[in-house]
Amino acid sequence: MNQNKHSEKTLSGRELLFAYPSIIIGVSVLTLPSDVAKVTSYSDGWVSLLAAGIIATFLAVLALRVALHYPNQHFIDYASHLVTRPLAILISLSFVIIAIVICGFVIRSVAYIAQLFLFDRTPLAVLALAFLLVVIYAVSGSRVGIFRLNMLFLPIILFVFLFVGLFNISWLDHRNYLPLLTTNVTGYFKGILVSSSAFTGAGIALFYTFLVKQNKSLTKQVTIGVSIATIFYIFIFLVTIGVFSNIVTSNLMFPTLELAKRVELPGSIFERIDALVYTIWIMAIFNTVSLFLDLSVLLLTSIFKKVKKQMMLFVMSPIILIIGLFPRDIEQVNKLMDLTMYTTVIFTPSVIIILYILTKIKGANLND
Repeated sequence: MNQNKHSEKTLSGRELLFAYPSIIIGVSVLTLPSDVAKVTSYSDGWVSLLAAGIIATFLAVLALRVALHYPNQHFIDYASHLVTRPLAILISLSFVIIAIVICGFVIRSVAYIAQLFLFDRTPLAVLALAFLLVVIYAVSGSRVGIFRLNMLFLPIILFVFLFVGLFNISWLDHRNYLPLLTTNVTGYFKGILVSSSAFTGAGIALFYTFLVKQNKSLTKQVTIGVSIATIFYIFIFLVTIGVFSNIVTSNLMFPTLELAKRVELPGSIFERIDALVYTIWIMAIFNTVSLFLDLSVLLLTSIFKKVKKQMMLFVMSPIILIIGLFPRDIEQVNKLMDLTMYTTVIFTPSVIIILYILTKIKGANLND
C-alpha cells in the first residue's frame, strides 16, 4: 500500500520522456508546415526545424542539469538560492502568466477549429468552456496521472499522423523538394525563429525533475523526448511539401488536415479521415494544455503554500477563458499567440542559461 501510494507522487524517467513531445506537439502540428514554408524555399524548412530541435534539446538538457543540482527541490526554492527569492518569485509568476496565456489562446484555437469542422451551430464560448472543463478536471486530480495520460495518448497521436503521412506517399512529387538549400541565411534564421515557437515547453525539466526519484539516464531520456517531437515535425513538413509544394503549403491554413483529406482507404472504411485526425489532434492539445495549466498551478502553490490546488484552479479558470475569448477573430488569436510564443522563445532560454551559469558559479549545495 505504501509503495503504491509513493508511486502516485513520483515520476519515472520514461514519464518525463513522454512529457516532452506531449507538451511540444500541439496547435503547431496543424499550422507549422505553412508557417515554415512562408519563410523558406522548396523543402529547405527541414533545416530550420532540425536546428530549432537541436537548440530545444540543448536547452532541455541545460534545464535538467540545473534541476539535478538541487534534488528534491522545487523551482522556487533553488531559484531563490541562485537569484534571491523576490526575483525567483518574479520569474515564476512570469512563467505562470505565459502558461495561462498559452492555455487561453490554445483553447480558443480548439474551439474555433471545432466550430469550423464539426459544430458549426455551437457558440464558440460553449466549445471553449467544454474543453476547459475537461482540462480542469484532469489537472485537479493526481499530477502524476497527467503524465501517465501522456504515455497513453502520445503513441496514438504519433501513430495516426504517421498513418496519414504514409498514405500520402503516392501523392508525393520529388520535384517539390528541388532545388535543395536555396534559402538565404535570413530565411533560415526566420525559419528557426518560427520553428522554435513550436518547441515551447522544452524547459519543463526545471519544474518537474524534483518528482523524478531515479535520475539515471535522465539526460538521455530528455534528449529522446525532444528528438521525437523534432523528427515528428520534420516528417509532417516534408510530407506536406512533397504533396502540395512550398507555394501551396504556405497558403494553406491547416495543411496537415488537408493531408488527411487526401487519404483514401480501400473499401471506403473511413470516408472522412480528417475527422479522425482532428479528434486525435484534440488529444494532443489536451496533453499540452494540461501540462501548461498544471505547471502554472505548481508554481503558484509553491509561492502561496497555504492556498490549495483546487482553489488555484477555481481562480485561474475564468481568467483563462476570458483570455481565450478576448480576441475578436482567429487572425487576432494567431497574432497574439505568435507574440506570446516569441516572448517565450526569448524569456525561457534566457532564464535557463542564467540559472545554469549561476549554478556552476554557486555550486549545488543550498546551504553554501
